[in-house]
Amino acid sequence: MKKTIGFIGFIMLLASCAKMGAPDGGWYDEDPPKVLGAFPANGATNVNSKKITIYFDEYVKLDNPSEKVVVSPPQLEQPEIKEQGRNIVVKLQDDLKPNTTYTIDFSDAISDNNEGNPLGNFTYTFSTGNAIDTLEIAGHVLNAENLEPIKGIHVGLYDIGSVSDTDSETFKATDTLLLKVPMLRVSSTDEKGHFVIKGVSEGRYRVFALQDMDGDYRFTQKAEKLAFNHDIVVPTCKPDIRQDTLWRDSLHILNINRVGYTHFLPDDITLTAFQEKQTDRAFLKATRQQADNFMVFFSYGNAELPKIKGLNFDETNAFVVEPSVNQDTITYWLRDTALVNQDTLQLEMQYLATDTLGVLHQNTDTLELISRQPYAKRLKQMKEAAEKWSKQQERKKKRGESFETVMPSVALEPDYYVPSSIAPDQNLLIKMKSPIQKADTAAIHLYTKVDTLWQPARYLLSEQTGHPRVWQLIGEWQPGAEYSLEIDSAAFVDIYGKASKAYKQGFKVKTLDEFSTVIFTLTGMEDKHVVVQLLNNKDAVEKEVETQNAVATLYYVKPGIYYARLFVDENDNGIWDTGNYAEQKQAEAVYYYPESFECKAKWDVQQTWNPTAKPLAQQKPAALIKQQKQKKQTTKGRNIERARSLGIEYAPR
Repeated sequence: MKKTIGFIGFIMLLASCAKMGAPDGGWYDEDPPKVLGAFPANGATNVNSKKITIYFDEYVKLDNPSEKVVVSPPQLEQPEIKEQGRNIVVKLQDDLKPNTTYTIDFSDAISDNNEGNPLGNFTYTFSTGNAIDTLEIAGHVLNAENLEPIKGIHVGLYDIGSVSDTDSETFKATDTLLLKVPMLRVSSTDEKGHFVIKGVSEGRYRVFALQDMDGDYRFTQKAEKLAFNHDIVVPTCKPDIRQDTLWRDSLHILNINRVGYTHFLPDDITLTAFQEKQTDRAFLKATRQQADNFMVFFSYGNAELPKIKGLNFDETNAFVVEPSVNQDTITYWLRDTALVNQDTLQLEMQYLATDTLGVLHQNTDTLELISRQPYAKRLKQMKEAAEKWSKQQERKKKRGESFETVMPSVALEPDYYVPSSIAPDQNLLIKMKSPIQKADTAAIHLYTKVDTLWQPARYLLSEQTGHPRVWQLIGEWQPGAEYSLEIDSAAFVDIYGKASKAYKQGFKVKTLDEFSTVIFTLTGMEDKHVVVQLLNNKDAVEKEVETQNAVATLYYVKPGIYYARLFVDENDNGIWDTGNYAEQKQAEAVYYYPESFECKAKWDVQQTWNPTAKPLAQQKPAALIKQQKQKKQTTKGRNIERARSLGIEYAPR
């Protein structure tokens, strides 16, 4: 009996040791779910059922079907799409159209329930007629302003039949299709802005893109981003060969095969989408965050500012009015401190607003503006500050230190933007917290150091256009020179009588040897007015220059890595302008220099740039693209890594 017990213990010990050395959990499931069939069958014809069931070999899940799954022709009533164990069920709500090919593009929305292995680009197709339309067209949709790929925008087709662009009147009618009728066939762009419209029949089409906000597949709101062109698309196909790369692992290629496939054309359509300028004017809101001013907000500006009539105060000469650059936001500063201390302002405002037809009409609203900083609260804060000051002076008096008997008035405190070193083309800025009543240039002194002596230097002081309460000091800066800005007390006085304190700051102008110069020679732009912009790695403008002679020179560029873009300034206003669908006007064309370049001190960087040499969809450098590639749902390669960690070779099934 004892021998038997000992033998059993020995066997259990061996089993325990063997278990410790074995791989825990086995190999990962890396296979996506397989489609076993569907009802109606994939590719079926003469279908009259609005319910589709797709069968899989394992439990499946759907990822965000309302966004990823696209049904074409577009459905005005949202289809019901859900997983049911090993099945996916689609219920179409719209009536089926006769003799029409339907496609349900699942993209990568389908994956297995356990490991999340994606099925990939799976598309289910059926026809209500006796044939399946199999042609496809593809391309990209980019943001017109910065060539950023647009994800999730609808791209649709309109069949124009035999209409020719040479028949101007008939073809012109196709320009309004996006306003009148829903798209015929539709697709949605991925994170690269790429789209594929499937199930297309032979014919002649126009292509539009629309960021549809109300689900009617028509352009009905100016807030909807859209894209159009006048090209006629004729889908075709041809046999072709492509190279398929098989990877041994993430670093090593196993084999490259040449595979035959059907090449659908066109596959290089590029649409640049824009949002129209908001011209409908409506009153949005009025706020009084600070006691000394209130702000009125409109959806769009107008040269004729609102007329204010006080109901519990006299509005005569009561305000300093500050409209924004676009005149859609107006700030009303209260001149009289008695009004500032009045917690509630009741007023009548007359203003222009557009009606449903877009025509401006005079409107009148009654407003009650309550200060977020009540007078009692501010009075308490002033009293507490006075008591604190009195205690400080009392302590100084007891210690025998110098003390004050009269509390100083509150000073005006401008924000001075005077760095210790500036570029030769840089200006100094002074930002005020309230409107200025007096700016005494006699109390503002600029000196430059000549040898060892400080001598007066010339300058110009002015308010910055379009930026209320921002003053700029422009000097004749000499590279390498030292300067001193010295401002006497009370140089600035605001409308409430607060005066600024004395200020002094020295600074130096950098030498030319600390900068680079960038020179672009533009080909194909000889007869155009263009604006060339130097960009940092955030796609933000560092410098820009206008040119009409196809040579753009940017001076005083700090050392670093840069990018560049340009836009064709059609109306010579120096800013990029969006398009207008009713006027069939495209947004101003934008191009990117396709590579980064380095600027070094003392160097001139000269680049030849043909903006149209490369397709738009390939121009914007990858480092600047904000729409990052979506992370794939995949576990591929986990078994290879597992086998490597165990020191064995993994042979995929």
